[in-house]
Amino acid sequence: MNKFKILAAAFAMTALSACGGAPAGPPPLEGAKMGGAFRLTNQDGKTVTDADFAGKYRLVYFGYTFCPDVCPVDVQIMGQGLSAFEKMDAARGAKVVPIFITVDPVRDTPAVVKEFVSNFHPRMVGLTGPEKDIDAVAQRYGIAYMRQKPNAQGAYLVDHARIAVLYGPKGEPIAIMPQNAKPQALADELARWVR
Repeated sequence: MNKFKILAAAFAMTALSACGGAPAGPPPLEGAKMGGAFRLTNQDGKTVTDADFAGKYRLVYFGYTFCPDVCPVDVQIMGQGLSAFEKMDAARGAKVVPIFITVDPVRDTPAVVKEFVSNFHPRMVGLTGPEKDIDAVAQRYGIAYMRQKPNAQGAYLVDHARIAVLYGPKGEPIAIMPQNAKPQALADELARWVR
């Protein structure tokens, strides 16, 4: 089964599991080949690797700060959903690190990423780096994206997959988080999987 079929099946299972109660079985993304090692730069200009998040759940979203519409909304829901989960259960909420990884590293410098993520959650980590490193990480995490050609003024858009994925303490993929939903739906999904 290819990466895109796995993601589609996992999304369908996540949507169905969100309809009621505790999960009936293993996490939807169990066994999926996504995630893995990375070495990027955080919003403070420091080198960060996947090992820095060992033992933590990671709520990962790929996007870009110049996104005119969906990224700010998605990341806001992610931050508000985590905040709602923290209110439900502070101890489990503290185990989750929200991570924003840019797919537009040319414009998304550490300073730009820092300003962006600071708007959504106090513990949100923003990551950037050289294009080749971002390309490799996105591929490893199963995220498709394509930078459009710049217009006459040099502005451009980046088409990208729009998903937030929860990874476990060992970096294992667990579930795709609800999209186009209220923050409470994301909080409920975190409550379902974070132990």
